Amino acid sequence: MGQEKTTLGSIHIAPNAVATIAYHATLQSYGVVGLAPKNLAEGIAATITREPTRGVGVRFDGETLDIDIYVIVEYGTRISSVAQSVANAVRYHVEKTIGLHVHQVNVHVQGLRVSNPD
Repeated sequence: MGQEKTTLGSIHIAPNAVATIAYHATLQSYGVVGLAPKNLAEGIAATITREPTRGVGVRFDGETLDIDIYVIVEYGTRISSVAQSVANAVRYHVEKTIGLHVHQVNVHVQGLRVSNPD
C-alpha cells in the first residue's frame, strides 16, 4: 500500500495496519457501540475468527486512500453527529499515525443499539 524510500531502505504499510488504526479510532468515538460486518459472509467469518479489523474497509489505488466504516450507534444519540465525529477521528488518527492523506472516510450506520433498557 503506502511506500516510502529512505536511505536505510523502504517502508511498506499494509491495508490491515490502516484498518486496525481506523478500528481503534472508531471504538473511541462517542456514540459508537461497536462495529458491524459489511455483509453476511464477513459476519460469519467474524464469528469464527476474531478479526480486529471487522467492519472496516480500506482502498488504496496508489493516489487516494479511502476508508469505509460500518458502525452500530447508541440509540438516542444524534446519528449525523456521531458519523461526523467518527469520520473526523478516523481521518485524524490515520493521517497522524502513517502520514498519508486520507481522501475519503465513509461511515455506514448499520444499526442502533439500546444499552440502558430503563
